[in-house]
Amino acid sequence: MNPFVKPGSIVRTIWGRGDTILLIFAGASAEFALNKSVDWLYFTGRLPKDPLGRLFSTVSYARRIVFADTADANAAIDHITAIHKGVEKARGYTIPAGAYLDVLFMLVGYSISAYETVERKMSAGEKEEVFSVFLRVGRRMGLSGLPASYTEFMALRETHLRENLVRSEFSKDLYRQYRKHLGAVRYFVLLQAQVLLVPDRVRRLLRLSSIPFFYPVVQLYKAARLVRLDKSIKYLLLPSQYREQIFGLDSLT
Repeated sequence: MNPFVKPGSIVRTIWGRGDTILLIFAGASAEFALNKSVDWLYFTGRLPKDPLGRLFSTVSYARRIVFADTADANAAIDHITAIHKGVEKARGYTIPAGAYLDVLFMLVGYSISAYETVERKMSAGEKEEVFSVFLRVGRRMGLSGLPASYTEFMALRETHLRENLVRSEFSKDLYRQYRKHLGAVRYFVLLQAQVLLVPDRVRRLLRLSSIPFFYPVVQLYKAARLVRLDKSIKYLLLPSQYREQIFGLDSLT
């Protein structure tokens, strides 16, 4: 067996915990809403109908790739590429190249910010390792314009955040759907988590609070994990249709 991501990698640690995956989901849900190409996600009608399921499926695909052997990971990446080609054919034109990079950059960026929120600061080498895994995904997809290093990624990410994000009617509608599907309390929790995770430009465009009120809550949650109360907290916070899926994410591999 030739694993796509070697055992012991920080990437497996990040994607082997439900906590960090949920935070990756929270951060990505904010940035997805602002992306100039979000209309592609509305084209099939799946996103507004089930925004949580659509975003969760994106995160789940990434997790499957992380824990697969190389052959299966490459097959999963090829399947994702084929799905997008099918959507392009149905709509009659091509998804902007930058949109693919934006999603890849989200996975790198929120992998790091999620882990640092609930665990610890990552070293430069660990961040480079996260980047290198998703760089391989991008290369397999045949994406152009990929950065060659984590340092280049950081510079290009800033450019993409500046040029590819806008608060649009799609943004407003998507947040209405989040609230509808989550309910008032869970929606509030989502917004507070996003404050902790997202870059400043995303926070400003979404008009999120600049004060991380949930920082003490995260510290309490980390303490709750030590006495194994975290599952009870997640049970209360998670929508019922996703509980078993999310509880099944903890592999600690």
